[in-house]
Amino acid sequence: MESQLGLFEQSLDFRYSSWVREALDELPDCFTITDPCISGHPIVFASNQFLKMVGYSRDVVIGKNGRMFQGPDTDRRSVMEIREAIREERPIQISLLNYRKNGTPFWTLFQMCPVFSKEDGRVINFVGVQVPILRRKRNEVKLCEDRAGYRDSAFRCCRREVRLDSVRASTRESVASHDEDEIEEPCEASEVEKTKASAAIDNILSALTRYSEVTGRLVCGKRCCLNGNVQLVATLNISLRRIRQSFVLTDALLPDMPILYASEAFLKLTGYARHEVLGRNCRFLSGTDTDPTTQYQIKECIRTQQACTVRILNYRKDRTSFWNFLHISPVRNASGEVAFFVGIQIDDGCRNEETRRLSPEMKQLSVVGAVKVAVRGLSMGASTS
Repeated sequence: MESQLGLFEQSLDFRYSSWVREALDELPDCFTITDPCISGHPIVFASNQFLKMVGYSRDVVIGKNGRMFQGPDTDRRSVMEIREAIREERPIQISLLNYRKNGTPFWTLFQMCPVFSKEDGRVINFVGVQVPILRRKRNEVKLCEDRAGYRDSAFRCCRREVRLDSVRASTRESVASHDEDEIEEPCEASEVEKTKASAAIDNILSALTRYSEVTGRLVCGKRCCLNGNVQLVATLNISLRRIRQSFVLTDALLPDMPILYASEAFLKLTGYARHEVLGRNCRFLSGTDTDPTTQYQIKECIRTQQACTVRILNYRKDRTSFWNFLHISPVRNASGEVAFFVGIQIDDGCRNEETRRLSPEMKQLSVVGAVKVAVRGLSMGASTS
């Protein structure tokens, strides 16, 4: 358990230095930081105030997905809105019903924003601030206009924090009939609470930006200006990370077709770090015994914008060789232009194991299909916006 906890903490230390957690804990806000680059999009930091609010210890929260705080009455539509914001890598502010460790529900104003790498525009983290929404006092009356005119809305407070049984027992029957309808309504945050959430986001981003300067791996709250396919791939990062196979995406519109994206499985297969791969042509995997005929075959398929499958001898970072069962396919954008090439690698020594489940060919085609759907969908959205 300790080794797992250390792994998630290293995610934060690598980008911001080991001192960042102490600085973040000094902030008076309830918030978490998640890492979308790690499978399952886990929490890698939870503030002291957040842990007090939910009643969990740090070692229970770190490594878990934020949905652990949801419960039976959490609005599914709100959850889907948050997921969509993550997929589109954009901020969101929404009222959300969460649950403490002891099972009691509480309304919170949830504000989330992405943290971008200044180097390549990729999303590095998501910051999620939670401001508890205070219940209005019952003697505070606000007249609300509806179809029937005006009615007393003193009970438009966070009904989910009160057992329906006690509400019915302590109110008139006529009011109770309204309660059953209003218990399904979200608890709205005040302007003060919204301002508090935005200020917390600014403070956290300021701390992350400052400590990223220590390591030289700079981050910012807004995506830096990128052009063409680089911007598109930066936006596609979340979708591409869901693909578990080894693959790279190269830019067909730039000279020498540099790699724009490399999957975690590709990095594991080849032994390279991401920064050692991005911007390079794939031929860096070739070595002294790589067959020139096979290399020419790959070059021709790219020139003619055709798909091809080859078996090629490649080399890892430590210079050990492996037979690569490689499939290359062009990827067109919404206008029909070949914008990328996707290359899917399978270690030929593991093909026997792969055939027990899904054949290598089917795995490669499934990756091609997933990449094409993501690219066309996003580029189509960009062209119509």
